[in-house]
Amino acid sequence: MYGMRVEDSEMVYNRMSGIARMIYELAPDFSMAGYILFALVFIMSAIVYKLGFARKIGLWRNVIIYTFLFIGCLILTFLAFFLPIVEGLIVAAAILIIYRVRRMNEQKNDSVVQ
Repeated sequence: MYGMRVEDSEMVYNRMSGIARMIYELAPDFSMAGYILFALVFIMSAIVYKLGFARKIGLWRNVIIYTFLFIGCLILTFLAFFLPIVEGLIVAAAILIIYRVRRMNEQKNDSVVQ
């Protein structure tokens, strides 16, 4: 690896978070793995935003929000190499999906009772 000793690269590889390590194992090269990790962080962040925080707003406001989300995900991607950022986003998305499904079921039951 680009001037690194084998011991150093193994140490870095062993300290990676689970999903980041899996992406680097399965990706064809290191630069592609970084882009895949960034895309995964951005997609999961967008899902969590949409499920938990999004409201009906205009198109230009959405463009601004997703632009800043994109910029923030650049920083999160650097943290995702060694911290479980993607794993946390998956858990957050799962919790929000469960909440949304339960809320829809309660609304459906309330409308049937009345």
